[in-house]
Amino acid sequence: QVQLVESGGGVVQAGGSLRLTCEGTRDFLSNYAVAWFRQAPGKEREFVSAIAKRGETTDYGVSTRGRFTISRDNAKNTVNLQMDELTPDDTAVYYCAAVRGYGHHFQENYPNWGPGTQVTVSS
Repeated sequence: QVQLVESGGGVVQAGGSLRLTCEGTRDFLSNYAVAWFRQAPGKEREFVSAIAKRGETTDYGVSTRGRFTISRDNAKNTVNLQMDELTPDDTAVYYCAAVRGYGHHFQENYPNWGPGTQVTVSS
């Protein structure tokens, strides 16, 4: 099974941008659909975005559509999440997850998870 690690988190002011990267090891990430989820303190984990194995399908959560863009570079074994127009409500730990099929919005469909990266948006 693929192992995942996220990077690119940090602190940014409201209105700014961050780019998160999910890197896969021990297997080709091209064998997996990949999704991003996030969890803010005291809240349930929330679907952010997903991308199919070859990038032919993408999907976004209601709160991120139009501001976030998911993409993948299978040659580099990475999936990126470009986050623009960030607000304090985007503050959370961001996780990437992978599944051999297509997991859609449902976190229970994803057996492989990274440890997460913290994103903090200051007002």
